[in-house]
Amino acid sequence: MTRPSAPPHRRGPARPARVARLVGLLAAAAVSLTACGIGAPTTSGGTAFAPELAPDQKVDITFESYNLSQAGNWTDTFTELLGEFSREHPNITVKAQKPQGTSPNGVTNAVPSVQAQLATGNPPDVAQLTFGDLDFAAKALGAKPYDDLVGKPAVDAQFGGEHPYAPTAAALGNLDGKTYGMPFVFSTPVLYYNASLFTAAGLDPNRPPQTWAELKSDAQAIKARTGRDGSYVDCLTQVAGDWCYQALVRSNGGAMLSADRTKLAFADPGAVGAVAMAQDLVNSGASPKLSQAQAYPQFARGDMGMLLETSALQGTFQKGAAGKWDLRAAPMPSFDGRPTVPTNSGAALFVLSNDPAKQRAAWELVQFLTSDRAYTAISSKIGYLPLRTGLVDDPRYLQTWARNNPLLAPNLAQLARLEPAQALPGNDYSRIQDEMMGAVETVVYQGADPRTTMSAAQTNAQALMPTQR
Repeated sequence: MTRPSAPPHRRGPARPARVARLVGLLAAAAVSLTACGIGAPTTSGGTAFAPELAPDQKVDITFESYNLSQAGNWTDTFTELLGEFSREHPNITVKAQKPQGTSPNGVTNAVPSVQAQLATGNPPDVAQLTFGDLDFAAKALGAKPYDDLVGKPAVDAQFGGEHPYAPTAAALGNLDGKTYGMPFVFSTPVLYYNASLFTAAGLDPNRPPQTWAELKSDAQAIKARTGRDGSYVDCLTQVAGDWCYQALVRSNGGAMLSADRTKLAFADPGAVGAVAMAQDLVNSGASPKLSQAQAYPQFARGDMGMLLETSALQGTFQKGAAGKWDLRAAPMPSFDGRPTVPTNSGAALFVLSNDPAKQRAAWELVQFLTSDRAYTAISSKIGYLPLRTGLVDDPRYLQTWARNNPLLAPNLAQLARLEPAQALPGNDYSRIQDEMMGAVETVVYQGADPRTTMSAAQTNAQALMPTQR
């Protein structure tokens, strides 16, 4: 099963201890060079910052993005933006590359690709990694806090501006009080639905389901009256990752971790109840036993009633629906009317370079890629949520697009109550995620008992948690 874009699913990091030692050696080498006067940083209040570049100072940097692994809107949009950046910064040459690896899924390749390059002493200067990788990126991959590179006032200024970041979005890359990842692209879980199938099934297309019980009933009606599959919840497999699953769990009163991040909690009643609900959708015929790779094209063809998914696939579904069927979107359903707790998919931009000049050039690129201009292109051409939400009210940017794109509304509405998807701690974070999501998949699609299966998985995964924080 493959995935074309942003939601944070990841695979296990290789050789973490070796990478951590290598990062330390590289950092020490960078300090030694600085002490010799090479790339000497500026200072403010005793804190060293990456120096400003001279107008004619030539710097080459590498930008690694999993968006470049997917042809079409993703690659075309970023190629266009990087070309614009080069014209505005002729002294900075950006080599753009996709993560290297054997998986067809660029997200899956992202962390192992960085690790492999770290092992050779030549990591990308800027890397797009998921929010789920935040803890590992900071503690094992050597990501630099922006507060230390350019100073907290500069970071705060970047979050501000004419169209500031949404407050819930600005905090997504924070760890231990510093910004390690500049929030870049993300979405909340959106319920896309085929209004044409709703009509054919005798349902009101202007009244999408608001609860999971209503979704089950509507999906069964679509299946019975049209012969098409009713719904698919893309939150329930290892390939999907845990970002959307976290939203289900937290909307049902559960949690992934204890407050001190030392103990897993996905076998607690709220989490088990969410998995049991999803199992019932499958057992009742409201949802088919499909892989992610099967569900996407089926929905895009108009052969499925509903799909809970990230907005990163909005453009794909719009192309599939154009002139054939009526694509609409609604907020994530709730558990018996309780308030939903949307979590985020997506990624941040991390600076990995130890060279002060490259760090400064990397900051210039990060500023550009999170600017008003960049978000206008990223949102309108790909479908990601604009983190600078004021852009949708400005006629110079996204106002016209937003008015013509009602699919955006549920995502924006959910942003106000967003809670960040939690990044699992430790070097084995992706093995913990795989243990958890493997158990979810076994329950939902193979009929295993929810309570005992999730409890056994939590016991196994707890053994992988770091013993000290």
